[in-house]
Amino acid sequence: MRGSAVAKPPMPKPPLIDRLFMRFSRNRTIDGLWVGTSESKPHPALHRVLEALALIKWHNALHYSRVISRLDRVWVHLIPSAQAHYDQPLNACVLDERYVLDETMTTARIASTIVHEATHARLEGRGILYHEKDRYRIEAVCLRRELNFLAALPDAEPLREQVARSIEWCASDREYLSDSRFEQREEQGQIETMRHLNVPNWLIRFALWVVRKRRSRRSAAGHGNDPEPAAMASRGGDLLIVDGKIVGAIGVSGSQDNVISLAGQTGLK
Repeated sequence: MRGSAVAKPPMPKPPLIDRLFMRFSRNRTIDGLWVGTSESKPHPALHRVLEALALIKWHNALHYSRVISRLDRVWVHLIPSAQAHYDQPLNACVLDERYVLDETMTTARIASTIVHEATHARLEGRGILYHEKDRYRIEAVCLRRELNFLAALPDAEPLREQVARSIEWCASDREYLSDSRFEQREEQGQIETMRHLNVPNWLIRFALWVVRKRRSRRSAAGHGNDPEPAAMASRGGDLLIVDGKIVGAIGVSGSQDNVISLAGQTGLK
C-alpha cells in the first residue's frame, strides 16, 4: 500500500562457501554494482553480463537505477536449479554460467533476466517474500517488469512474445512453482551439473544411490505420496572443487546437514 510502512525482513548472512567463491571470482565494479564470474579465463560470461548492463543503462535509465540500487551483485556461477535466481543472502542476481554462454543467448535476454531478478530484490525489500502461495503472482510482476523494459528495445518482439507467454503460463500452471517441484528441479539439476563438470561416472552412480536411499527414508517417514524426483543431490552433500575440477564430495545427514558439510568442505580447501 502506498505510503504505508513496511517492515523489511532481516537479510540472512551469506554462506561461507559462497563468500569464498566470490572472493576468488573475476570481478568488476560498475556504478557501485559488483559484477563477477567464477568461470575460467577468458571470462566470456562476464563480458556478456557487462554488455547487458550497458544495454539497460542505455535504453532505460529507470530500470538501470533500480538494478544498481536494489542489487549488490550480479554473479555468474553454476547453479543447478534454475537459469537465474535472486539470492537474498548475497542480495545478488545469480546467473547460471551455461545459461549466459548458451549459443542462442542474446544481450537483450540477459539484460531482461537481470531486470527480472532485480524486481525480486525490490519486492523482498518491501517485505513481499517468496512464499509458495504467492509465487505465481510474484513471478507475474517480475515478468511484467521485463515487458516494460523490452518495450524500449528495438527488434525485441520475439522476446516480448516469449515473456508474454510466460505470464499466461504463470496463471495456468501454479504447480510448477510449488515446493515439491522446486525440490525436484534442484535434485535433477545437481546431477546435470555434475555431468557438465565431467564428474566420473562412479561418483554420479554414488549420487544416484544416495537418491534412492533418501527416497526410501522419505517414504518411511510418511511422504510416500510426494511426487518422485528424477534425481537427488540434496542439501548436506557438497562438491569439492579444486582449480575448476571436482575432486570429491562431502556430506552429512541430520538436521544441520548442509551447514556441517559446508564446514567440512571449507576445512578441506
